Amino acid sequence: MPRIVATCCLAIFAALMVVGVVSHGILRHVVQTAPLWPAVVLGLRRDWLAKFCALPCFVIWLFLMVNIWLYLLGYPHILSGTFTQTEVAMTLVVGAAAVAGIVEALRVRTSAKASAAAAALTVMTAVQLVALRISFLPGVAHD
Repeated sequence: MPRIVATCCLAIFAALMVVGVVSHGILRHVVQTAPLWPAVVLGLRRDWLAKFCALPCFVIWLFLMVNIWLYLLGYPHILSGTFTQTEVAMTLVVGAAAVAGIVEALRVRTSAKASAAAAALTVMTAVQLVALRISFLPGVAHD
């Protein structure tokens, strides 16, 4: 169901807005979550393209959350920093929503054209990665 995919996107957005409030970085988190909105809109319209727009975002966010968890557990990782209890709790929400979104996106069968699906996956992967990069620029990271 595209609406479940949209709900998972909204859960990630909400959790990251909480992190933004706690860390005083709302703008950074708005930028980071902007790529979720096409999937939300398409999901609420029950458009088959929703899952292909959301799937790369879910995978990237799950990858980031796993890296935070590895860091907190003292294992090799890519990300580092300091995390409040609220931020750690929100990593669990983001991770759970990403897993649920991935499962739902893979479960739902569509009659999508392979070329359109591949294009959506490619474009949304690039958009999510660019949004993450932009979110670390000084003007955005320190709003």
